[in-house]
Amino acid sequence: MFGSTVLEVAIGLAFCYGTLALVVTTLQEALAASFQLRAGTLQDAVKRMLNDPRFEATARVLYAHPLVNPRAGGLDPGARLPARHRLTPWPSYIEPANFAIALIDAIRGSQGSLEADIAAVPDPQLRRTLQTLYRQADGDLQHFQAALAGWFETAMERLSGVYKRRQLLISFLVSLLLTILFNIDSIHLFQTLWQHPAMAAHITAVPDGLDAEVMAQLWVLPIGWQTFPPILNAAFALQASGWLVTASTTLFGAPFWFDILQRAINLRGTGAKPAPFNVEQALAPTPAPAAARAPDGVTVVVAPAVAPVVAPAVAPAVAPVQS
Repeated sequence: MFGSTVLEVAIGLAFCYGTLALVVTTLQEALAASFQLRAGTLQDAVKRMLNDPRFEATARVLYAHPLVNPRAGGLDPGARLPARHRLTPWPSYIEPANFAIALIDAIRGSQGSLEADIAAVPDPQLRRTLQTLYRQADGDLQHFQAALAGWFETAMERLSGVYKRRQLLISFLVSLLLTILFNIDSIHLFQTLWQHPAMAAHITAVPDGLDAEVMAQLWVLPIGWQTFPPILNAAFALQASGWLVTASTTLFGAPFWFDILQRAINLRGTGAKPAPFNVEQALAPTPAPAAARAPDGVTVVVAPAVAPVVAPAVAPAVAPVQS
């Protein structure tokens, strides 16, 4: 009974947390696509790399290059650019090799040589960086392109960490908003499932995605508002703690909780497995008694040793006393 209750509670909690994480991930991807968060983050990183915060010099010319932004449609680098998130389809990813080629094209001028063009770059920070990479490449164009690509890859690795931390914060805020909106209190959910484990009996499989059936299974669990607005007392403080716990669980991601859900469902369906039965050992013939050969050639069968039987001690008979 205790083991089945623990399994049902684990199944109910894992299903709730996994479904909520899946909803948060879907909303987060929709927000990222609508506001071009990846493209904007990438553009900010390129502007910092090229020391062009106003997007008026090298970064602007770089983004007009067809290798970096094929959807620019022949945009004139000298023309006034529209707002970043309105009209211009900024790229969300730039190939490092294409970045290197586009940057070399962006700094090309009328100096006659690449080294002279690098020396003519107006920004001192960018000029020093390019000169250092050019000297390390010994003036070889291919090695210089590889060095620029490596510089860009290193910057993108740092950018990836910054973007992930930012997305974790957005994920927590979206999850907290949904948790409060639908009153998904982990403490209340655990207590109710512990007292009524049969509420999670309808969960028999890991959902493949969000659909009406999955949401219907979610609403069977003890979530949602019973009375609104809540009363600000000690019970509300406990409820707010449950909201924070629920919002924190989405940071693990839906695959983590669905993996736990699958394991718990397998345990509930199979139960404890018995010890394996060795068929070969059970069907093996009983070994025959050992045989020994006497010196005169006569075969003697030696029986297995048998423990001697000890007879109980018998008290001696006492003759009757005659008077």
